[in-house]
Amino acid sequence: MNFSGSVKSKLPHVGTTIFSVMSAHALEQNAINLAQGFPDFNCSPKLISLVSNYMEKGFNQYAPMPGLLKLREKIAEKTERLYGARYNPDTEITIVPGGTHGIYAAVSAVVGEGDEVVVIEPCYDSYVPAIEVNGGRAVFYEMKYPDYAIDWNEVKKLINFKTRMIMINTPHNPTGSILGESDMLQLQKILDNTDVVVLSDEVYEHIIFDGAEHQSVARFPKIAERSIIVSSFGKTYHTTGWKMGYVLAPENLSKEFRKVHQFMAFSANTPIQYALADYMDDSDAYLQLNQFYEEKRNIFQKLIKGSNFKLLPCKGSYFQMLNYAKITQERDLDFALRLTKEHKVASIPTSVFYQKKIDNNVLRFCFAKENETLEKAAERLMRV
Repeated sequence: MNFSGSVKSKLPHVGTTIFSVMSAHALEQNAINLAQGFPDFNCSPKLISLVSNYMEKGFNQYAPMPGLLKLREKIAEKTERLYGARYNPDTEITIVPGGTHGIYAAVSAVVGEGDEVVVIEPCYDSYVPAIEVNGGRAVFYEMKYPDYAIDWNEVKKLINFKTRMIMINTPHNPTGSILGESDMLQLQKILDNTDVVVLSDEVYEHIIFDGAEHQSVARFPKIAERSIIVSSFGKTYHTTGWKMGYVLAPENLSKEFRKVHQFMAFSANTPIQYALADYMDDSDAYLQLNQFYEEKRNIFQKLIKGSNFKLLPCKGSYFQMLNYAKITQERDLDFALRLTKEHKVASIPTSVFYQKKIDNNVLRFCFAKENETLEKAAERLMRV
């Protein structure tokens, strides 16, 4: 059945996401999938039991639009304890069906026709489409390879009277870099006397290494008052398939966010919200997550030490960037496809995270995997 009329695409340059492409290629080639960012191990049996229990008790209808109050109260307590910031659970915290939903709803609530949004590249691939479909224009700043640092003086030059938002991400996907206190203070300074809203993607907030502390914008009151923070239960509790997250924002921004959210999804999964509210009482589940993933990072790095790949710094998230310039000068997408086909390990080419498809001969590998999976993948990578 074909529609005979014409539809003008709002996203004419957007195809199937690279994560779907590489995961499908991994399946087709029977390869180890270190491409898409999800664990290959299960979440806590206790959490599954809690969800099942609430389902069996009949908590299967719509949750309140902003989310279950008990869960929002637990998030408020955690945020104040970790970052010293008080968010009103009634008016400033919203439960959403996943971080990507939160990002899209936030952009839709703030960005209008002709508005500019500063995007720091490389960036998660949902950012720019969310801006463009809402009539905005992305203005790009490229992080400095190979350490992926940000020159905030250069960012400042991109801000003008049309700038409506700046999007930041820490810990960073795909690079594994983090923003420090100095970065946040410089951001705060360049935003003084502007009306720019900050969208802070902090879905990997609990996955940060080597004794560093996550510098949430919530720690900085002058930034927090203009910020929408997006976080993820999926990344924290190994449940990416549940699509559960939350958004923190001051009341005036939350009000606008909820106007959009209510017509996108209305509410998020009810029994899972009840389960998460109970499960959050165990603070070790998120406080020890950095140690859990730091060990996996160290294992993966040790396993491929001495290979023809060059390790780039990984300070947070569960992604390791590897430079392959010693192996080949192929385009990263071509090499990623060949690596999957010939060596049976799937990765993500990082040029897809740039508007101009900048290619530094770098692939992204996810180490949120069983140690046995990492060992098998590393054995194959050592032969490349």
